[in-house]
Amino acid sequence: MIELRDLCKTYHKPKAPAVKAIDCVSLKIAQGELVAILGPSGSGKSSLMNVMGLLDRPDSGEYLLNGQVVHTLSDDELAGLRNRCIGFVFQAYHLLPRTTAIENVQLPLLYADRKDYQKRSEAALDAVGLSDRMHHFAEELSGGQQQRVAIARAIVNEPSVLLADEPTGNLDSAVTGEIIELFKTLRARGTTVVLITHDEEVARQAERIIRIRDGCVVMDESNVQSAEGR
Repeated sequence: MIELRDLCKTYHKPKAPAVKAIDCVSLKIAQGELVAILGPSGSGKSSLMNVMGLLDRPDSGEYLLNGQVVHTLSDDELAGLRNRCIGFVFQAYHLLPRTTAIENVQLPLLYADRKDYQKRSEAALDAVGLSDRMHHFAEELSGGQQQRVAIARAIVNEPSVLLADEPTGNLDSAVTGEIIELFKTLRARGTTVVLITHDEEVARQAERIIRIRDGCVVMDESNVQSAEGR
């Protein structure tokens, strides 16, 4: 599903040293895997997510998504592919507070000009266990419920890849467990789930852990305990 070959990305700022955020990273992530990319702040994990999510381009190397070379596509082509194939979940939920849960979930469908937006958004909220909260305003929901709405919004287009950047950073341990179980359910349905995290406990819930430091992959290990607990 995702293949990176010697990927590099350097950021340049005026009057500051260049920062090599991604340093010759090569890895493959298969369809239906639940993978954690683990590293401390400044390790390059969010930069890697931005490239995998087609939000940024590498300086060199190759990126193949489902067998297609994507880093050479035009901005419009990238935007279309991103909308069809990739869902995003962030630590900050990025919901519109005075808008209902279902209206927040419908946004990607409206941008895609989908006529079945009502049915799809209801199904997405049902998938995250929020059928009874779909007409509540986002500001009326708990943190865990808001993150579920954000996940429903991310999956409403049925993306093949879900990228989650510190998705449990604002949640307590009990709600974190619920969100991780939801990711596992999505993985079981065939969605490729990539968790970007600095939290060892969260990473241990994935079936594979890719450790990154200073822009480099320093370890890529199978998490036997998580795999056995499927």
